[in-house]
Amino acid sequence: MTVQAGKPGLITQVISNKGLAVGAVGLFGATVIGVSTVAPAYTSTASIGLAAAEVGTHVPAVILLGLVPMLLVALGYRELNRDMPDSGTTFTWATRAFGPWVGWMASWGLVIATILVLSNLAAVAVDFLFLLISQLAGNPDIADLTYNPFINVGVVLAFMVGATYLSYRDMRESKIFQTVLVTFQVAVLLLFVFLAIGEAASGNAPHAIPFDFDWFNPFAITDFGAVVAGLSVSIFIFWGWDVTLTMNEETTDPNRTPGRAAALTVFIVGALYLLLAVASVMFAGVTEEPGGLLNEDVVENVFFGLADSVMGPWAFLISLAVLVSSAASLQSTIIGPARTLLAMGHYGAMPKAFDSVNPKHKTPVFAIIVSTAVASLFYIVMRFVSENVLWDTILTLGMMICFYYGLTAFACVWYFRKQWTDSAGAFFTRFLAPLIGGVTLLVMFVLTLKDSFDPAYGSGANIGGVGIVGILGVFILLLGVAIMIAMAIRKPEFFRGQILPVQSPESEKAIR
Repeated sequence: MTVQAGKPGLITQVISNKGLAVGAVGLFGATVIGVSTVAPAYTSTASIGLAAAEVGTHVPAVILLGLVPMLLVALGYRELNRDMPDSGTTFTWATRAFGPWVGWMASWGLVIATILVLSNLAAVAVDFLFLLISQLAGNPDIADLTYNPFINVGVVLAFMVGATYLSYRDMRESKIFQTVLVTFQVAVLLLFVFLAIGEAASGNAPHAIPFDFDWFNPFAITDFGAVVAGLSVSIFIFWGWDVTLTMNEETTDPNRTPGRAAALTVFIVGALYLLLAVASVMFAGVTEEPGGLLNEDVVENVFFGLADSVMGPWAFLISLAVLVSSAASLQSTIIGPARTLLAMGHYGAMPKAFDSVNPKHKTPVFAIIVSTAVASLFYIVMRFVSENVLWDTILTLGMMICFYYGLTAFACVWYFRKQWTDSAGAFFTRFLAPLIGGVTLLVMFVLTLKDSFDPAYGSGANIGGVGIVGILGVFILLLGVAIMIAMAIRKPEFFRGQILPVQSPESEKAIR
């Protein structure tokens, strides 16, 4: 155990030494890994078309709407991390604020969301691997190999194995690997923006429409259901910045570096998303005609559908950018659930096997293997149940993200309840901002869950007339409850509050 002394009179915060590589990552490295986990190339190609299908040209508006709760919640995360830097993040913080049962379910939302997205990352990487090969070979038929479920699943599993190996390696090696890939993908995306806007402005794009500032106006969207669906997609594209917090025990300044890296990550990807959304809408318009943003060959995978027409002979670069974005994020995204599961095992909320760190590389090997194995199994099942696995799992992910982000924001509000009036800054960052962010996200969770039972929701896939997105959402939550009860029976100490007791720091005013 290592102890971090708090201010005189305050409850001392204990950081449990779990064997991770202390001081391995600085602000730059943490921000790079944050951007990599968000995976701007992957999330853009997977979501811009889906957002346009809901809100038309107002994709920039829903991106901005999604940015607001992310920033508000990020402030709450920063405050919690300053007081309790721990790799368990949501798990540890929600447990300290509300008790073990809420803390466990909040962390289940984090773990399952990140495990689910691993399969999507691998799937998109496979799509663009075959597209890249077809572009370089000059044979369009090669790109169609991704639609063969057996070939697709086989290559996805190969990517999973590769990501598992890289995640097992040293965090310092991961930082260098991520820096190269993130720099490349951002450079290519900016090139795509420049060329797409240039083609649209010159009149060379058949469905081009002129830029309009009204695209940024959320009040111009008259369909509230479309706003909710579009906002769900928008929240998904920002998700991943909190990985910088799960690395807090491995950063050079655990109290401040993770929060700063999270803020930088949100701002960088937010600006990039707005540029990509504007460029895509200007170039392709919002039409279902061939080459349009809503065309069936474009809407679920924008860069896959527009690469040739925008980039011309350089189309292979965008394919390579999405490929490396997905592959890099596949490796960096594992950081979050692996370290959360490590903390849960360490504090007795999961089997002791999760509390194991490789002595050489200082990485949670068992948690990494379990995360990728579950993600692989999920993808195999979903690939044969739903032809539109990408769309349906993105919407399901949106629900899980809202669930655990919202609970973490409320944990900040309640944990610091004795400090709300200490200062104007404390009132905003420890009460108002996380409260608004948490309410927004939990309202989104309820509305999305309600809508998801409609068989027309998402891709339209359903079982017995019930939307598969709703079935997935409920099944995931009930599975979490079942596992939690099983763990409470097997390891009751944690669930009795004996390991991570509920606590709240005293007001600094009272101390003075």
